Amino acid sequence: MAKVSWLEQDDSNRECSQAQAQGKPLDPARAKAIEEANLKTVKWPSNGKFLGDWREGEKIAQSGRGGTWTDQPGTTNGGNCYNCHQISKEEISFGTLGPSLYHYGKLRGVSDPDSPAARPIVEYTWGKIWNAKAYNACSGMPRAGHAGILTEQQIQHVMALLLDPNSPVNK
Repeated sequence: MAKVSWLEQDDSNRECSQAQAQGKPLDPARAKAIEEANLKTVKWPSNGKFLGDWREGEKIAQSGRGGTWTDQPGTTNGGNCYNCHQISKEEISFGTLGPSLYHYGKLRGVSDPDSPAARPIVEYTWGKIWNAKAYNACSGMPRAGHAGILTEQQIQHVMALLLDPNSPVNK
């Protein structure tokens, strides 16, 4: 399941790694160029729907399976989101490397994810999950869609977990 090719860095990873090794921030103009290039790789939902089922999104966020050397071929990948983020109040074990996502939609005023007013945050969230480097050149967040870690449907489910007002994340 795990591949040696995963160790090959693309330009984004290489330049961020070099800057970090030198103890310097990435040049702002270069960071902007990396973000613009990565934004062009974002594939928007083919059916036009950004949200799936938040219950499935919770399962995906909880699961760290798939893509490791101990997983059987064909194992469905999880998002392993709780490894870095707090998402729901019910989960007592979560990482703090990434920001808390508890009340993600609520804090951003998303009461109706399908409304035109919510569109900017909905699109940003999709893009961030698809390719985090589209919004932060040196982001440590996995590029879930771009790297093929999660499918489009899985991302729709995770989106629902974060943005659906009925999700426990937003209660």
